[in-house]
Amino acid sequence: MIHQLRIYKIEKSLKEVFDKRFQEHAWRIMKSYGFSVAAMWYSEFDDQLEFVYILEWPDREAMQKQWEAFMADIEWEDVKKKSREQYGEMVLGKARDQILEDTSWFENRI
Repeated sequence: MIHQLRIYKIEKSLKEVFDKRFQEHAWRIMKSYGFSVAAMWYSEFDDQLEFVYILEWPDREAMQKQWEAFMADIEWEDVKKKSREQYGEMVLGKARDQILEDTSWFENRI
């Protein structure tokens, strides 16, 4: 199993709108493509609001396939388009995307 760390910088004034869009649309659509979220957080770093979450995947191939399907989803494209038209950009810049691979020694901890 691998984990994927995703960090988005969010326009602070649009936090509630972002929450609603993620809860009502993104998360529902992601689940339909087999996404498994381990945890989600908000964080402030360098005076920026960040939305942080970790996904669990069986392997890189599954991760890539599911992301491609999600990003090509017509409903998700429509949701993003409508929210941009109404509120502008909620996510500032490009999301940080990191693959987290287990160490060989951590599972054997005491």
